[in-house]
Amino acid sequence: MSAMNEQDFGADPTKVRDTDHYTEEYVDGFVDKWDDLIDWDSRAQSEGDFFIQELKKRGAKRVLDVATGTGFHSVRLREAGFEVVSADGSAEMLAKAFENGRKRGHILRTVQVDWRWLNQDIHGHYDAIICLGNSFTHLFNERDRRKALAEFYSALRHDGVLILDQRNYDGILDVGYGSSHTYYYCGDSVSVYPEHVDDGLARFRYDFQDDGSTYYLNMFPLRKEYTRRLMHEVGFQQIETYGDFEETYRDEDPDFFIHVAEKAYREEE
Repeated sequence: MSAMNEQDFGADPTKVRDTDHYTEEYVDGFVDKWDDLIDWDSRAQSEGDFFIQELKKRGAKRVLDVATGTGFHSVRLREAGFEVVSADGSAEMLAKAFENGRKRGHILRTVQVDWRWLNQDIHGHYDAIICLGNSFTHLFNERDRRKALAEFYSALRHDGVLILDQRNYDGILDVGYGSSHTYYYCGDSVSVYPEHVDDGLARFRYDFQDDGSTYYLNMFPLRKEYTRRLMHEVGFQQIETYGDFEETYRDEDPDFFIHVAEKAYREEE
């Protein structure tokens, strides 16, 4: 492996609990393998048009994708007729997203951002912000999480919506890991599992069978109600939480939770 393909977590990887470290985790080799993990066609089939419908029923037209990754949702939303700006903290991810968009006939409008100072780099207001792919769990302290959510809130129009997802860390912490990756990570040549979990860290291991490569991500295990409380406290009025795209679920069952948070003020009926 070249230096650009090597991750560095130091002598004790479970001690790496720093918001800014994720930019070093998405090395070129891992980014190049990311689409093997997702499998765009399978993922599109598994999640259907959930996000498209959630945005359309709120009349959203201008969307900011703050966790673009390799571009899956940015491209899907563009193809569904939305105006999309694609942002990410990883330059490597944005380069791959731009390349993927071009292959599919789209020129993505990309911008590298740090969510904590989002509005320094993103101008104007958006009908919707999407923060998907478990990306919010890269933030390791509450101050960073509150700052990012406040920046999202500020970048939205008065009636805007934030759609943010996260792994079901409640299930992982309380019951154990049993994900089948039915909806999000659809690649069949990749195994994903948490190598270490405690209240302050979920260290996931990604094994790629085709070439035997292994990569890791260190993430903060957000609990569902904690995330919802932070959203309320920064100002979001109405929050609906889905489990793997379904309104009703047992808390331990979903692989992912999806929070749909509305900024608009509604008087209680």
